[in-house]
Amino acid sequence: MKRFLSVAVAASVLALALSTADATSTSGSRKRRHHKRSPDSSSEFVYKDKKTGKLASVPVVDEYHEGRIVYPLARVDPRYDKRMVRAASIAQERSHAHSKSRCWHYVKEALLASGIVDSRPKTVLAKQAGDELVRNYGFKKLAIKDPYKAPIGAVLVYGARRSAGHVEIRTKTGFVSDFRNKKPSRRPLIGVYAKA
Repeated sequence: MKRFLSVAVAASVLALALSTADATSTSGSRKRRHHKRSPDSSSEFVYKDKKTGKLASVPVVDEYHEGRIVYPLARVDPRYDKRMVRAASIAQERSHAHSKSRCWHYVKEALLASGIVDSRPKTVLAKQAGDELVRNYGFKKLAIKDPYKAPIGAVLVYGARRSAGHVEIRTKTGFVSDFRNKKPSRRPLIGVYAKA
C-alpha cells in the first residue's frame, strides 16, 4: 500500500512538473521547450524531495544478486547445558512476528521454563542481563564477538546508551526474544553467555 502511494505521489508530482513546464513553454514571452525522454528514463524513479521541494530522481533497481542470501545455521555445543537448547525452543514457540518491546521479559520466561535458571532474574534492563546471569545463575561469558557463531541457546546481550538494550537467544536459524529474526540486533554486542 505504501509503495502504491509513493508511486502515485511521484506520478502526480511528475505530471505537475511537466504541465508547469508545458504552460511556461506555451506562453508568448518564453521559448518553446521540447521534452525528450532518454532511452533509460524508464529506469529512473522521480519524486519531490521534502527538504528542498525540488524534483529528484534515483535509479530503479532492476538487477538482483543472483545467489540466495544464506545466514549460517547455529550448532549445538556439547560443552554447554542441554537445557539451553530447550530454552531456545521455548522462546521460539512463544515469540511473535514483531517486537513487543519486552525482550528481556520473554527471555527470562524461556530460561525459567526450561529449568536452566531456578528463579526468575530480577534485573529490569536488558543490558544488565549478562551480569546477573554470570553472578547469580552460573553462566559464563564466551569469547565470541560474532552473533552468528553463538551456539544454540546462548543468550546474547546488547547495549545502548540511552535505552534498555536488547537481549535474545540464539536458535538454529536465527535469533529470538519477544520476536523472531534471522539477523541479530544491530546494537553493540556486550557479550554472549552460556551455562556449562
